[in-house]
Formats: sequence, C-alpha cells, structure tokens
Amino acid sequence: MKTLSKLAAPRWLVIALIAGAATACGGTQQKEASATGTSDASIVAATTAWRAKHETDYRRDWASIAGLFPLKPGANTAGSAAGNDVVLPASAPARLGTFTLTGKVVRFQPARGALVLLKDHQVTAATDLHDDSAPGPDELVTGSIRLVVHVSGETRSLRVKDPNGPLAKGFLGFSWFPIDSKYRVVGRFHRDPEPRKIPVVNTFGDVDAYTTEGVVEFPLLGQTLRLRPFTTRPKRFYFVFKDVSSGHETYEAARFLYADLADDGTVVLDFNQAYNPPCSFNPFTTCPIPLRENNMPLKVLAGEKAYPVHVPLPSETRKS
Repeated sequence: MKTLSKLAAPRWLVIALIAGAATACGGTQQKEASATGTSDASIVAATTAWRAKHETDYRRDWASIAGLFPLKPGANTAGSAAGNDVVLPASAPARLGTFTLTGKVVRFQPARGALVLLKDHQVTAATDLHDDSAPGPDELVTGSIRLVVHVSGETRSLRVKDPNGPLAKGFLGFSWFPIDSKYRVVGRFHRDPEPRKIPVVNTFGDVDAYTTEGVVEFPLLGQTLRLRPFTTRPKRFYFVFKDVSSGHETYEAARFLYADLADDGTVVLDFNQAYNPPCSFNPFTTCPIPLRENNMPLKVLAGEKAYPVHVPLPSETRKS
C-alpha cells in the first residue's frame, strides 16, 4: 500500500491532468466555435432568421421556374399555342409575341392584342431586353407568367416563371441539419497577385466566367482547409463547394455559401447557412460546378440536407 501511495499522484494533480487532456482534445473545436466572438444563442437566432428568408426567396425566385428555352438566331415566336417556337403555360396568350436574337441582343415584339407589361407599363412596340448577365434584367409579365432572357455561356434562353405550374406546386421544400456552432469558423483571406476571371462549367455544360481574387484558409473539425471563392461584389464572396457528404447526406453536385471579407482580412464562414443550388430541385436552372480545389476532404454535416428526390441534371438527361 505504501509503495502504491508513493507512486500515486496527488488528487489535485490528477484532476489537473484530466482537465488539461480534455482541453487539448477539444481545444481546436472550442477555438473554431468561439473565434467569431458570437454566442451560440445569437448564432441560432441569426441562422434561423437567415433560413426563413432564404426559403421565402427560393420559393419565389427558383421553385417557380417552369421552363428554359434556348433562342435560335432570328425570330422565335412565343405563346401558349402549340405552334409557337416557345410554348408557354396555358394561362399565357395563345400568341404572346416574337423574340428576335441578333448576336447577343434579344428584341421583343408583342403580338397584336397581347397584354405584356415591362416595369408596370404595357409593351406596345419592339423593345430590346436587358438579359440577366447583369443585375436588374428586364422582366416581361403577362398575367402570372414572367419571362427573362437568361445567359448561359454563349447561349441566350427564355426563362419562364409560373407560380401556379407543376414544378412550383410540387416543390418539396427544405431540410436542414441542426444549427451547430462548430461549423461557424473564422478564416483568413490570402489574396492572389491580381484578380482574374476563370472559366467555370455549369450543369448545362456551358462555360461561364467568374471573378476570383484569392483563397480563404480556415480551421474546421481539426483540419486546416482552403476554398477559392468567387467575388460577386467588393468584399462579398460566393463559395461553390463539395465535401465527403455530397451525394449522400447532402446534394451531390454542390452547395453554395456566401461570406463577407472584413477589413482585417478575416472571413466568417458559417456552414450552417450552406444551401443547395436551385438545380437540386429544378432542372431549368443553370448552376456552376465546383472547382477541383473546392472539394473538401471531410463531411460537412451542416446547412441544407439533400433534396428528398433526385432531379436529373441536363447532362444526365442527354445521356439517357
């Protein structure tokens, strides 16, 4: 007994060693969770509010898309009658008008007697339309149907929204992982020598150009990772990424995440706000494919889960 008592450490030392080991094991995750200086309660409140707004916006802007019609050079007639080049939902006029593609310009000429609005004013003469390659595209409205010229690579298409269509009515909604503060981390931006535009393939096989300025390095689940964001406006980053959960717990093609660049070069990445691109539930949307360097070697079980059913991508449809 005396030998054992001599070898045994004092109780206070045992407790200290155990506490130290626990701190060492959990230190990285605690640092990741607390580095943002935000309490768990405020993270939950902010993310809950963000998710509610996101769901409202996505139901309105993306679940309502009813079709995407590539425009051929020259005249393209549009209306609900079967003989049109672009056949619109039944609630649209039988003949809405003609979309004429000349180079990269699309001009709309309304059909006689068709009521078509642009910015709350009736379109009565031929009008060149601003496409969605820049913010604030022209949107034509007839009843509940809305039409926008969509750009994908070199292709100009007519994107049709119908809030009463089968895709909008059949939308299955959103499913999220529980909010977890360990998935909210602080990264540091490492700037490239110069901003540049890089080619990015989308789900239709078209190539779009995105601006990138560098990479963000951050700790997550005990690893140091890097993602390359696109810059959508000054100090606003758009991440398109995959991880080991893609195709299993989460959507197979990609997930999206936005974050802001602070003046001190830090970036808060909150993967609780990672969400599915619209192509996860609507085949008439064009979504960028992640860069190879944005495929993370771990599971990110945060943000939005996989859509309940598989919606084939255009590339899959063409193969079948």
